[in-house]
Amino acid sequence: MSAARPRRRRPRIRGETTRKVLVAGIGNIFLSDDGFGPAVVRRLPPHREPSVRITDYGIRGMHLAYDLLDDWDALVLVDALPDRGAPGRVEVFDADETNDPVTQLDAHAMNPDAVFSMVRTLGGTVPPTVVVGCQIVSVAEGIGLTDPVEAALAAAADAVDSVVAELLDRQEV
Repeated sequence: MSAARPRRRRPRIRGETTRKVLVAGIGNIFLSDDGFGPAVVRRLPPHREPSVRITDYGIRGMHLAYDLLDDWDALVLVDALPDRGAPGRVEVFDADETNDPVTQLDAHAMNPDAVFSMVRTLGGTVPPTVVVGCQIVSVAEGIGLTDPVEAALAAAADAVDSVVAELLDRQEV
């Protein structure tokens, strides 16, 4: 049995815009603020561009890994972030999807590092990834977001819209 060859992305023509963007809300709605990602993507209407797909993955890491085997130009992960002293603060940053930790993928859990590792194991390439996250208060058992995280939903949805618009307009050089 031979090893799967990584898929190569088609080189872009100068001036061509990014075409396919996957927006993935991730997190467990049964663990309070961990449900931030799914709550944000539920607020987003279907995108006007058919090349943008917005999906609530919840804790379905394996589902996301398989979907990332498609030829996506960019991934936007919407997720809860650890509390670093500013609960409810929305942050946007590029993810480092090059780490390849030795992790086991749990089909009923969501760990982005494990998902990225699984994509590579399956012969795929993780697209450039932007995280839109919110510092959380609690991941205690319970349905519903804490007040600071709930108050951040509109700002996070606006941030996702801005990131997607930028990705669609970004030109490769």
